[in-house]
Amino acid sequence: MAPRAESDRPILKHADEDSDFHRVASKFRDWISSDPSASFPAEKDRYVLYINYGCPWAHRANLVRSLKGLEDIIQLVVMDCELTEEGWLYTAKNGSMEKDPLYGFTKHSQLYFKADPEYRGRYTVPTLWDKKKETIVNNESSEIIRMFYSAFDDLLPENLRETSKPGGGYYPKTLQKDIDEMNEWVYDSVNNGVYKCGFATNQKAYDNAVVPLFDSLDRLEKHLAERGDTYLWGEHITDSDIRLYTTLIRFDMAYVTIFKCNYKQIRYDYPHLHKWLRRLYWEANEKTRGAFKETTHFGPIKKGYVMAVKQKIVPYGPKNPILPLDEL
Repeated sequence: MAPRAESDRPILKHADEDSDFHRVASKFRDWISSDPSASFPAEKDRYVLYINYGCPWAHRANLVRSLKGLEDIIQLVVMDCELTEEGWLYTAKNGSMEKDPLYGFTKHSQLYFKADPEYRGRYTVPTLWDKKKETIVNNESSEIIRMFYSAFDDLLPENLRETSKPGGGYYPKTLQKDIDEMNEWVYDSVNNGVYKCGFATNQKAYDNAVVPLFDSLDRLEKHLAERGDTYLWGEHITDSDIRLYTTLIRFDMAYVTIFKCNYKQIRYDYPHLHKWLRRLYWEANEKTRGAFKETTHFGPIKKGYVMAVKQKIVPYGPKNPILPLDEL
């Protein structure tokens, strides 16, 4: 099912009247281009990425920002991971800044209303902001990461440009069909599937989400086992690896307990996925650049999900959010 175009449900009400969780479609869908004459041309110090450390969708964008070496080109602003009735806030907790460094805002909603005073919808992250036009460029993570892959390449050293990567970059033309097909079912049943489980409000809605979730994890495990590759599509990291990582790094420590995705665990039941996950997290080489570990913040991840399901107690475990690379 495609995301709904708009929603009037309260911020902390995640399921709709049918007891299912339906993700709302992003509204701002403009594009940054390497073309200097574009409406949003790639420029240093012009754009700002707004995130919090708990959200996997925001994590995608922050991860690619680091993978591509865009830290000195795109400013990063971090909010608290605890979702409130007023949306995301600046609290100086959980990695959050005290306030928006551009405008002094204390709530992320204020940025949305600055972009559009008539805005109706949810105040989501990631949010890509244009300081020059003072508006939101895009708030759809899948599109933001695609922009980051290549739009700023002319501002980067040669070795960080997509044309210099041996595998053809994160979204190589030779694999685009395969990547898009995988992304489609992984998004529905895994990336979004864990939310369907966690935010379901009756047994039927939960069952309808949890079975496809683990069927898809089984499918991913089989894919890696049969191919024998380091990453999902070979020996180079692609768009599919990035999108899956930010879900699976949260799985054992958050989704298993907090979202009731407890039929299996990555570390015990999926040896190939587990090795793939640990390689991305622990290895610091030309492919990973240490970005997977650097952008993963386990404390805010766990606390954010506890607050999202309106619990008050943060689980003590697991002892190791991710196991060492040489174990199991």
